[in-house]
Amino acid sequence: MFDINQQLKMLPEKPGVYLMKNQEEEIIYVGKAVSLKNRVRQYFQSLKNQPPKVRAMVANIHSFEYIITDTELEALILECNLIKENRPKYNILLRDDKTYPYIKITMKETYPRVMKTRRFLKDGAKYFGPYTNVTALNETLDVIHQLFPIRTCKRNIAKSIENKERPCLNLHIKKCLGPCTGKIEEEYYRQFIQEIILFLSGREDELIKKIQGKMREAAEKMNYEAAAKYRDQVVALSSIIEKQKIVSTNELDQDIIAVAKSEEESYVQIFFIRKGKVVQRQHYTLSTSEEEGIGEILSSFVKQFYNNMAFIPQEILLEEELEDQQLMEDWLSTKRGSKVAIKSPKKGEKRKLVEMVKKNALLMMTQTKEVNDRKREEKEKLLQQLQQLMDLEILPYRIEAFDISNIQGVESVGSMVVFEDGKPKNKEYRRFKIATVKGANDYASIEEIILRRFKRGLEETKNIIEGVATLKEGKFAVFPDLIMVDGGLGQVHSVEKSLRTLGLTIPVCGMIKDHRHRTRGLIYKEKELIIDKTSSLFRFIAKVQEEAHRFAITYHKSLRKETSLYSILQEIPGIGEMRRKNLLRHFKDMNKIKEATLEELMEAEGINKTAAENIYNFFRRTN
Repeated sequence: MFDINQQLKMLPEKPGVYLMKNQEEEIIYVGKAVSLKNRVRQYFQSLKNQPPKVRAMVANIHSFEYIITDTELEALILECNLIKENRPKYNILLRDDKTYPYIKITMKETYPRVMKTRRFLKDGAKYFGPYTNVTALNETLDVIHQLFPIRTCKRNIAKSIENKERPCLNLHIKKCLGPCTGKIEEEYYRQFIQEIILFLSGREDELIKKIQGKMREAAEKMNYEAAAKYRDQVVALSSIIEKQKIVSTNELDQDIIAVAKSEEESYVQIFFIRKGKVVQRQHYTLSTSEEEGIGEILSSFVKQFYNNMAFIPQEILLEEELEDQQLMEDWLSTKRGSKVAIKSPKKGEKRKLVEMVKKNALLMMTQTKEVNDRKREEKEKLLQQLQQLMDLEILPYRIEAFDISNIQGVESVGSMVVFEDGKPKNKEYRRFKIATVKGANDYASIEEIILRRFKRGLEETKNIIEGVATLKEGKFAVFPDLIMVDGGLGQVHSVEKSLRTLGLTIPVCGMIKDHRHRTRGLIYKEKELIIDKTSSLFRFIAKVQEEAHRFAITYHKSLRKETSLYSILQEIPGIGEMRRKNLLRHFKDMNKIKEATLEELMEAEGINKTAAENIYNFFRRTN
């Protein structure tokens, strides 16, 4: 058993990172310290003067771990990575930072691509972002592909050249140089990539000068078609620059950050200034508590934001100084490879810039609050309407909707989608492969999945009550306030039959369709309920029905595809069940198996040279 007092005595007076854990061994807080002994012991001394958030955290600490580092800078870097990986409950967290997209340039490829991605990897690629405004990111990518004729395909260029594959339409409409033809030098292609990097770095002025030089050179050689193309690029880039507000007289690359704070969250506004112009601005939301100050919030944001950033500016302007500002400067300077200054200006031009960003942060907070309040009111009103329509005892906060999908009884599957507070809760979606029903029998199939779902839920609830499992482990333990099933009275009766078998009483309604297979309304207690088709309630019901159907059909298609692939592989001599499974697990796509070389086929588990030759020859004969 972990003895906190004993472990506190053993803490070293060295820099490092500490991890606080709860009874379930989940990491609930990550922090760094110059002296682990002094810092960690502070949490377990008098809590009278501690803020409520710290008191709540300490009450949940069951054990702690620590990692010693050589320097405080190493501790800072480790802290950033551990917070990102574990997202502890009591740290200030950049909300949904994993979902923000980046622009990625695949520098390791011979002919790099420029694409959107939501995964930031250490793969040698260049990343720009993250972008909170996906529309702005897509517009940026559109501009890049209009100005620069680089490839957008996923082709293996070397194989395309070797196999003399036909180039795609983009070459013929001059949207791509066509490296797959083997006629484009890598050095020539990479000139365009370097120009894109200049563009994404906010250095359009340099890029324009470079393109103007190419334009003059082409004109001197009387290559007027190329000169006209360069001229059009200059015009397009110039129009982008005109939209950028000039806010500074210096030539520095700067990021300016300010915070607007409410009771439960904080809104961070960041302006990216490159060569004196605002090239982009973004906003972020952090989960914070009322007692956390602006400096603490800024410190957490700077750590989490720049931990993933590929580009670090020369100067970062903040509205308040950071507690460990010098340490932050050292860390960012190491990441950039040259000096980075963090400043909190009190007067002059730079202070005015910070105040401008602060005003935008406050405006964003006000607007976000108004939008969220309006959405919350609309959702509450919608659920109240549904409650009144069906005469339900309680508000249907949690709704589970079910659907069955099959084609002539083959590969029957069921889906369960969840809506909480009027919003889809994707993490709690579940899918079922029908196990006991043969053929196309939707009634029996829906009986089966309802029995399985709620029987599992009852077992998990029992385990939670007895202390055998935690609430987090109970994936089916939360029951709905309302069940909706795609279908009419037959499906409703099937659901009710399964609930009665388990001794449960939950309201059940059917979502019925018209002769065109579009949502018509609800059927409840043997009666069809009339709903205004122009109402938000009708649109919500249609959305639930469509989501349940989409989730079921997607699962069904994936099973059919897997079965189809599996059956084709059965025709190949020497490829038994285990090898078929290994091939599908390794390649995941039949086209990849068809196009694979002997060497690539042998990379799959259990595929020797003879088996690889059989697969290779089979697809060459059948093509």
